[in-house]
Amino acid sequence: MRAHSKETQASLTPRMAMEILKEGNERFINNLKAQRNLLEQVNDTREGQWPFATILSCIDSRTSAELIFDQGLGDVFSIRIAGNIVNTDILGSMEFACKVAGSKLIVVLGHTKCGAIKGACDHVEMGNLTELLSKLQPAVYSESETIAADKRNSKNGIFVENVATLNVKRSVKSIIERSYILEEMLDNGEIGIVGAMYNIETGKVEFYEDVSYINDEKNPAFSLVELRH
Repeated sequence: MRAHSKETQASLTPRMAMEILKEGNERFINNLKAQRNLLEQVNDTREGQWPFATILSCIDSRTSAELIFDQGLGDVFSIRIAGNIVNTDILGSMEFACKVAGSKLIVVLGHTKCGAIKGACDHVEMGNLTELLSKLQPAVYSESETIAADKRNSKNGIFVENVATLNVKRSVKSIIERSYILEEMLDNGEIGIVGAMYNIETGKVEFYEDVSYINDEKNPAFSLVELRH
């Protein structure tokens, strides 16, 4: 399997890009890795890169996007940070990936049993990590299913996973709200933005339909104004 070219990247729609990732994840969980000549892909990409997707995921060593989605060299932009948080630097990277480099899809990929989420649930404070975890606190405070105060911590697995899901969904909306460049591209159908969760026990990625913003024939023009309310 060859690396993507400028032509193959241009031929993809955001919906097609998501299907490629879904198919890759199916290969991953069934141990059916696509045959690739990585040295050939090195040669294919020596003059440039044409990734079709941009994936924001956690630094967790078990969550390599290229492996999870069975992709090769030059196929995806991989942005990794603890808790898959969104900040200005990451937004700038996404704007480059989509507006300049032609990426068709942004995926915010959380994962189960996330250490950063657990730290935020326990309100951990430690050096520079304190500021990073503070960006996860809105998801912690917005979790409304867990009422008992003594259950709102990392010892409660259900609470942790609820917060992780909320964090992904909040991050998707934050990208749209904070980047007029990506918002415009989304509204024009040039890119899609979706949220997803990787299960570290099964290897399966679940895409969240309620935060799947792809403006095409399967999802007629949604209102970004409504999205903000």
